[in-house]
Amino acid sequence: MTSGPAKRAQGLHGSAFKYDLLTALGAHGCAGDKHRQRLALRLLVLITARYDWRTDTLTTGQREIAALWSVDERTVKREIAKLREMGWLILKRPATRGRVACHGLGVDAILAETRHAWDAVGPDFVARLTGPMPEVDQTVGQGNVVAFPSPAAEESPAGPWGRIRSDWEATDPAGHAAWIAPLRYEGISEGRLRLRAPSAFHASFVRTHHLAALTARLRRAAPDLDGIDLFV
Repeated sequence: MTSGPAKRAQGLHGSAFKYDLLTALGAHGCAGDKHRQRLALRLLVLITARYDWRTDTLTTGQREIAALWSVDERTVKREIAKLREMGWLILKRPATRGRVACHGLGVDAILAETRHAWDAVGPDFVARLTGPMPEVDQTVGQGNVVAFPSPAAEESPAGPWGRIRSDWEATDPAGHAAWIAPLRYEGISEGRLRLRAPSAFHASFVRTHHLAALTARLRRAAPDLDGIDLFV
């Protein structure tokens, strides 16, 4: 994904995406230990109270955050640093004399980290977050929206990719349906299997969480191939 939450929030069903992101954070926190629950709750409150979805900016001073969280400023500094390290907050402008720091939301990191909790919300929730996000048509002054629907999963092809998909579906049906089936087989070029993902987030998630396993299965199915090229 290249546009971040600002473009998402302005796009078709943008309000729904806001709630989905907050739900993902909440479900992730509920499924974690007390430390992760507290961190997720604090970020949820901060987003709800102070985050500007239109500009992807969070410009609230440590003193105000400390009051909001009922903690001291040292705790705020530590928690904000932890959120930045996780990629959930992205520093856009450091604090200077007379100006507080400006952060944006690391939507990709939040979605990737909370993926384990999506199934607990429901299949409709998973479907919404795994499909491509709507984009704003930049050529129209009014910001008209063009929505790109999720492509239907293709029939499992013959050859190495067909064997990889069949094997994955047999061992992990839910993971196959959510992440592997939507990948489109684009053939083999220069000894590499080419796959197309339906969205930038989908491609990023597969690279982070599944590409190593896909490559291992490819080596078993087609030892003569060098690897996998995944693009959007």
